[in-house]
Amino acid sequence: AEKNLKLEEKITMLQQQNEELRARIEQNTIITRQLSEENANLQEYVEKEVEEKKRLSRTNEELLWKLQEGDVTSPKKLASTLPPSLYQCSSEDSSPAKVRTLRR
Repeated sequence: AEKNLKLEEKITMLQQQNEELRARIEQNTIITRQLSEENANLQEYVEKEVEEKKRLSRTNEELLWKLQEGDVTSPKKLASTLPPSLYQCSSEDSSPAKVRTLRR
């Protein structure tokens, strides 16, 4: 009888541990889903930033080519041909120094 009582206590303790572990698994599953969603959002953001950087690089190359070819003759004309996005430093590589270089 005493052995049965000890086994029943052990069963009860193991059932409690089992429930706690199930709760932790459920919590971890929720956190994993949230992190996966956040990761997907961040990857999308990075892809958009990469595309914006490529676009700005192409625009920069085009403007430099125009300057070398003499298509843009004055700083005022150059400033009027720049898209507004070039005045904003939205990408990591667009430093104010590079924007200032373009405006000269």
